[in-house]
Amino acid sequence: MRDNAPAWFEVLRREIKRSTGVVIEADRAAFVASRLSPIARDLGFPDIAHLCLALMGPQRSRIHRCVIDALMINETSFFRDRLPFEEFRRTIIPQLLKTRSAARSLRIWSAACATGQEAYSLAMMFDEEARLFSGWRIEIVATDVSQSAIEAARAGIYNQFQVQRGLPVSQLLRYFTRTNDTWTIAEHIKSRVRFEQMNIFDDTHSTGCFDVICCRNLMLYFDADGKKA
Repeated sequence: MRDNAPAWFEVLRREIKRSTGVVIEADRAAFVASRLSPIARDLGFPDIAHLCLALMGPQRSRIHRCVIDALMINETSFFRDRLPFEEFRRTIIPQLLKTRSAARSLRIWSAACATGQEAYSLAMMFDEEARLFSGWRIEIVATDVSQSAIEAARAGIYNQFQVQRGLPVSQLLRYFTRTNDTWTIAEHIKSRVRFEQMNIFDDTHSTGCFDVICCRNLMLYFDADGKKA
């Protein structure tokens, strides 16, 4: 056990790494406690230590989901950092048009999609390039280990702060409908994306082959062994 680290924190760090590959830094005990204290209270545990010990017990599945949902960062935004999407449009799309012209189909995987902004950004991009891909079958699959993040992505409802991050006004007005303080993405964009809860360290062969895999800002949460896997 690390110096001054509470026993429950070490148990939790091992379990999170084992199950998701994510490495929680040794100095993050206070942050983790702030995230898990409400979970422990809501699930009826006297403290976080009992919550973490229960991760090894018969209630493990239900508790594990709550803990994962509470600890995953889920940091994302529409057209994040802009440049990668500009490069995708300028460089990758022309390559795909050439290499996949015979099959006229594309499969794209947005791994660790969080609440769906990356996948929906790709869907909007392909909608804008619809003329080039007339008659093509384009499938976008988006996955995340957090079930609550996947549920939010499927809903496609975002607040003002979320749509203001990286989304130009023209696309906001074209692809979203406002209801009070929230914005709902257009159904024809939503239908382009299939969201699934998935741990990237599980057997992913059932998802099939992909032409493009987006896993931006994912590897930084893994150690060397996790990155290699």
